[in-house]
Amino acid sequence: MKLLVIVVNVLGWPMIQLTLAKLFLLLPDSFFAEDTWLTRERSLEGNGSLYRRFLMIQRWKGLLPDGASWLGGRPKKNVASRNPSELIFFATETRRSEIAHWCMFLCTPTFYIWNPQWACVVMTLYGIAANLPCILVQRANRIKVRRILHGADAEESLQVPPVESIRTAS
Repeated sequence: MKLLVIVVNVLGWPMIQLTLAKLFLLLPDSFFAEDTWLTRERSLEGNGSLYRRFLMIQRWKGLLPDGASWLGGRPKKNVASRNPSELIFFATETRRSEIAHWCMFLCTPTFYIWNPQWACVVMTLYGIAANLPCILVQRANRIKVRRILHGADAEESLQVPPVESIRTAS
């Protein structure tokens, strides 16, 4: 029985993550075209300064895997072009990825069903470690895209409208 629990724990997370990633890749882009309550920028993010200055995401984001490219999705490690339509598409993909990682993290309580309390803590820590950095990078990338689209890709914090307003202005 202990071996079965170990196998389910070890294989459970990759199965959840790969399955949800594939499902999210199958959803139409229109589902992720606009920011939602979950994906909208918060004042705490300081127009990206939280990610640039405090978390220094540029230094470590390259260490994260890009699972979408493994499953036939579009890579999100770098902004490949400064073409506005490509940037808007990139922002859409960052929303897709962010929401997928939130859903993956929300699967954590599944492991509470068969694990003792100490293992639940371990599974929760894994869920945080595997998903929070990805969520933060997607949020940082989307803010950077918005700054580029508005010609504000400088280090100073600027007040610019969210990405959704770009769609209505075009």
